[in-house]
Amino acid sequence: MILPMNVTQSRHLPVTIEYFIDQEKYFYLILLHIIMAILIGAIAMIAIGTMLIAYFQHTCGMFRISSYRIKRALHINMLGNIKWKKENLILKGIISAIDIHRQAMQLSRLLASKIETMLFCLIMLGVVSLSLNLFRILQIMSSKNDVKEYMFPFLSTITVILYMFVANYIAQDLTDHNSDVFATVYNVQWNVAPLHIQKVILFLLQKGTKGFSISVGGLFVGSLECFATLVKASVSYFTVIYSTQ
Repeated sequence: MILPMNVTQSRHLPVTIEYFIDQEKYFYLILLHIIMAILIGAIAMIAIGTMLIAYFQHTCGMFRISSYRIKRALHINMLGNIKWKKENLILKGIISAIDIHRQAMQLSRLLASKIETMLFCLIMLGVVSLSLNLFRILQIMSSKNDVKEYMFPFLSTITVILYMFVANYIAQDLTDHNSDVFATVYNVQWNVAPLHIQKVILFLLQKGTKGFSISVGGLFVGSLECFATLVKASVSYFTVIYSTQ
């Protein structure tokens, strides 16, 4: 707006990519290609992430149903006058809850095993991307370049952090819902139930001593602690890159 209209102004692409054609002549085609590539990648990432979140939320719902079935079954025990019919109702309720809980754990492990390789690659890519984007932001700050150059690395950093947080939060939520099932067993007055029902509940309590979590390659266990560890590792790698500059 300040320069005269008859002066050719330089145009810059939002992402530095080497094309083996005249970038000034085909500027708008290259810009369209970059925008379409970013949109397709973003749509695919959001679609896959949303689908996986829906699956794991469904699994969390199964854990809550299992918890409710246990609470409801043992509530029959508090009504008094327990006869064999009521004992059968209690056993059927507990068996149904255990079966739902088992199916929820199997579904979670199946989903994790199917996407384990993809998640491992995403974790590595996320850590490297976060470190390099932090380094790029620091370079722009030190060189005092145009503010517009902050946009792409800043958005990339926010996207990576958000993706890491959501993935680990879902895994943490799954672990918490599984723990709630056994917390329900502990909190109800199962000790006044008939002896053979107490033995069934005892197996549940013993199983509750083993934690349930979603792991990737046996190295990363999905949790908020893992999210903090990944961010800390990214900052550490960024520090190493900056110190060796």
